[in-house]
Amino acid sequence: MPNAPLTARALLLDMDGTLVDSDAVVERVWRRWATAKGMDPDHVMRVAHGRQGHSTMAELLPDRPMADNFAENRELLAQETADLDGVVRVPGADAFLAALTTAAVPHALVTSADLGLATARMGAAGLALPDTRVTAECVSASKPDPEGFLKGAAELGFAPADCVAFEDSGAGIRAALAAGMRVVGVGPRADAHGPTVAVPDLTCVRVTADAAAGTVRLDFTA
Repeated sequence: MPNAPLTARALLLDMDGTLVDSDAVVERVWRRWATAKGMDPDHVMRVAHGRQGHSTMAELLPDRPMADNFAENRELLAQETADLDGVVRVPGADAFLAALTTAAVPHALVTSADLGLATARMGAAGLALPDTRVTAECVSASKPDPEGFLKGAAELGFAPADCVAFEDSGAGIRAALAAGMRVVGVGPRADAHGPTVAVPDLTCVRVTADAAAGTVRLDFTA
């Protein structure tokens, strides 16, 4: 049965796994970190997707001082920002963003990456950064905390219930749902975490703006 369309006033977009496929880099950096710590890399990857690095470390090393997590996260961020091998756009991301821009649909990037990493990855994928963005520096708590999505909605000037979030990870989907938003889950990880709608990629999303009503309709294909 096809997914029912969603209507919103603004869209909030995750980056990694949603607009940009950076799995190759994330896997390299975090599996290397897991091995160095004597941890199961598969378990670490299940925790790492969608979170800020220091939040992943706090989850996996609960007794370690947060100062150590923040310091090591800065090292991993530098590694991830320098390593763009295999970073590509998610299918349909370019046309999707172009449709939002052409139709003047209010939208914001809400990512666990810092601005440097977001700029590097979006550039490597050939995608323009949205004018409004909430990056790691803008929040005090990482996804799955809803702070980033709530801040993105506020910066666009809309209530959370009027927004639809696009996410790929469990942490991100939980954050958006906790913010009171409907969620389009993108990619292979999303469907298991209870998004409102799940699609394989962004080629399956059609954007239709109604300027008079100030809304955007999202239609989904299999």
